[in-house]
Amino acid sequence: MHNNNDFNAVYDLIVVGSGAGAMTAAVVAADQGLSVLVVEKAAQYGGTSALSGGGIWIPNNHYFKAIGGKDSEELAWTYLKAAVGERVDESRLRTYLDKAPEMISWLEQHSRVRYAVADKYPDYYQHLPGALPGGRSLDPELFDLSQLGDELANLREASPGNLLMGRISWTARDAHKAMAKTRGWRLMVLWMMLRYKLDFGWRKKTNSKRDRRAALGNSLVASLRASLLDRKVPLWLNTDFRELIEEDGRVCGVVVERDGQLQRLQARKGVILGAGGFEQNQALREKYLPQPTKVAWSATPAGANTGAALEAAQQLGAATDLMDWGWWAPSLLVPGEDRARGVFAERAFPGAIVVNQQGKRFVNEAIAYLEFVDAMYRDQAETGGQSIPSWVVFDSKFRFNYAMGPLMPAQIMPDSRLRKNWLNNVYYKADSLDELAGQIGVDAAGLKATVQRVNGFARSGKDEDFDRGGNVFDRYYGDSNVSPNPCLAPLEKGPFYAMPMYAGDIGTKGGLLTNADAQVLHESGQPIAGLYAIGNTSASVMGTTYPGAGGTLGPAMTFGYVAALHAAQQ
Repeated sequence: MHNNNDFNAVYDLIVVGSGAGAMTAAVVAADQGLSVLVVEKAAQYGGTSALSGGGIWIPNNHYFKAIGGKDSEELAWTYLKAAVGERVDESRLRTYLDKAPEMISWLEQHSRVRYAVADKYPDYYQHLPGALPGGRSLDPELFDLSQLGDELANLREASPGNLLMGRISWTARDAHKAMAKTRGWRLMVLWMMLRYKLDFGWRKKTNSKRDRRAALGNSLVASLRASLLDRKVPLWLNTDFRELIEEDGRVCGVVVERDGQLQRLQARKGVILGAGGFEQNQALREKYLPQPTKVAWSATPAGANTGAALEAAQQLGAATDLMDWGWWAPSLLVPGEDRARGVFAERAFPGAIVVNQQGKRFVNEAIAYLEFVDAMYRDQAETGGQSIPSWVVFDSKFRFNYAMGPLMPAQIMPDSRLRKNWLNNVYYKADSLDELAGQIGVDAAGLKATVQRVNGFARSGKDEDFDRGGNVFDRYYGDSNVSPNPCLAPLEKGPFYAMPMYAGDIGTKGGLLTNADAQVLHESGQPIAGLYAIGNTSASVMGTTYPGAGGTLGPAMTFGYVAALHAAQQ
């Protein structure tokens, strides 16, 4: 056995990564009386969570019940089982349903994390039994960043796509109100802009354009970091995790590189790997994911999730699962931005369609993002490589009224104000569909026939090919002022636009196989003592599916909570 002299420092628990799951685990462990260290490779904390919507999918939560919502463990089980099927061990699914509401209640009582129910945000699979039209997804409340003090400078900034006008924070509930153009949305937006403008004292003091109020994933990460500061839990930035230290079949520490020095750190009760997936590692993408696949298409931070934690555990014989799956999301590439932009809501807006290189639609554009990219890969296989990239096509009426990726509506940002290097790169523009098809290499006859067909659907209100707008999930981001179908409008008025859309992701879905206690399993089926994995470092409890908004962070935080409690009992 090692004596303590072999280690540079000793802790009860070491958490690798600083996303929502990792920090939840650290907060919970500290309250169990453990000494905890969080190590983060990047210069800033928050990981992909900081760029995310921050939503968590928590079936049977107390927030929904408090406003009279009807959900139950039985109803949630019916839905989750119908979605996930046999792909995931039932004990993990049961643990999730049991512990997720407990986790968020605990955080609400013991930490600075605050959520509200998104009572109108539907589950993603409305056709499945047990699906609800809202109430299972929770949305972070705004968080006052002045509570972070000096640690504000180290918080990974929110994605511009998550902010109003690229800099003003708003909740997912506010964003939905504006996108669906429901009553009072203009007044709400004006009030937010005014509130931001009048807070110039804060921006002068912090010497940044950052809104004092954080929302979405930035709010979640900031509130967790503030909770760690309350507990004086150390978080080391610029600390590269290198390997796990194992003795007598038990993980008892980690090797990290910090300030150019290798350090051996002891973890008496175990190590929790919450270091994200492997989507930033091109070699691993090519080894495991469907082809074609590129790091550049991922909407996650450059250089962040390289699979180091995954590979370290594999060296100890850890089992993996779902390695050929990502949390898919179609993406657009914008020059000068360090990552691709995921396209989440805009595909439901009326008057834009997505076609392959034959000019044909291949999926309901408003479908959940995981299923959308899955359909891209299926069509890619069927057409012999005609779907990646796909093309989102719209007319000048759509361009005037709606956003698409970095293009704000033309009524706010006309073409003359767009960056010159975006033309024939981020977007293409032509007076006719024929000319547009020629520019982007799409079959002109196919495109024209598709547009004509969709224009007919827009008039009748029924998409006879893919039933776009046919359920409450599709219509969530549709335009409430457009009828008969809020997700369908004709493409008639030139000039016409097209933007290339790639098979992107917001992380990988496969990873280390864990049991119901979040312990990493050896290929033999036995748990590796002292080793836990959560979030995208672990194989998703959701299998190949995405049941609702927050289906990534909900499990990351829940199994972070579970892992911390299990480690504390060792």
